[in-house]
Amino acid sequence: MNEDLAWVPFDLLEAFTVDVFKGVGVPEEDARVCADVLITADKRGIDSHGIGRLKLIYYDRIVKGGIQKPVTEFEVVRDCKGTAVVDGHNGMGMVIGKRCMQMAIDKAREHGLGMVVARNSTHYGFAAYYPLMAVAAGMIGLTGTNARPSIAPTHGVDNMLGTNPLVFAMPTDEEFPFTNDYATSVIQRGKIEQWAREGKDCPEGLVIDRQGRSATDSVQILKDLVSGNAALAPIGGLTEETGGYKGYGFATVVEILSAALSQGAFLKQLGGKDAEGHDIPIPLGHFFLAIDIGCFTDPAVFKKTTGDILRALRASTKAPGRERIYTCGEKEYLAWLERKDKGAPVGAALQRELLTMRDELGLPYTFPFERS
Repeated sequence: MNEDLAWVPFDLLEAFTVDVFKGVGVPEEDARVCADVLITADKRGIDSHGIGRLKLIYYDRIVKGGIQKPVTEFEVVRDCKGTAVVDGHNGMGMVIGKRCMQMAIDKAREHGLGMVVARNSTHYGFAAYYPLMAVAAGMIGLTGTNARPSIAPTHGVDNMLGTNPLVFAMPTDEEFPFTNDYATSVIQRGKIEQWAREGKDCPEGLVIDRQGRSATDSVQILKDLVSGNAALAPIGGLTEETGGYKGYGFATVVEILSAALSQGAFLKQLGGKDAEGHDIPIPLGHFFLAIDIGCFTDPAVFKKTTGDILRALRASTKAPGRERIYTCGEKEYLAWLERKDKGAPVGAALQRELLTMRDELGLPYTFPFERS
């Protein structure tokens, strides 16, 4: 057990996160959206995309880098019945993402399907947040986003594609929806950031250097991903024989849908550095799709059939030594049941980041991990 680990109540973390965003210039309503996205990730056990990214991905980019705008200019540049194109002008990705998915849901109510794409956005947090909005509206939700170059194409060593998640959420008759939320790389950058904070190495076979050798130093990997001297393996691994071309293909699908439809930036244009090595905005693209189930079948029947499929999968024969078969979204639901009364786990490195932001902004907070 990590003695430095502290459990911090979600209401305290969320209030603090709202005030941090407000402290760097994000309007209060938008700050609450941004905080909700991050804290919801922690509630679901997705620590790689929760409060642990507050300083590195958002606070630092606004305060120190000046490459992200705290006030979001949300511009609809094309609106055509069931579809729309949005320009986020390098504002807050979570704000852009939530508004885009709500537009897709509204369009699906009218047309059966709604799809909205965004350009010039920024990191929008954990991707499942947006399809889960569709589930809450009784619909199927889908989203994807491109990202900073990370994945090498099969047989290559250049980190060309982002981790590019392709995420679905579907309502069921169970306590939790079906939700697949993961990158198209074997490992996502956020997990490596988490390992770096915890002083852990990256397992072999997930990241390669320019010579195609396995890289394991988490701190160095993060630096090398920025410089182009490291690349993540796609889902399936580094070779065709292990099926790496499948993850490579899905990552490319996400890149095309995130950039070509919106006419946004792509591949190395998302590197975040200019020719002199200075930080510049990372103008990401996203896409959001909502599907009105009622246009196809009775929603209750759909939920029952979906639940039957998931229950049959979990009831199938387990491999020797395995106690349980899971379906997508189940572990996140179990994490919430475990954490709802405890809060989020905050390690020593993250504790220091929270205190740094608090002190720099002069916020009146005391955390459980502070010794009296």
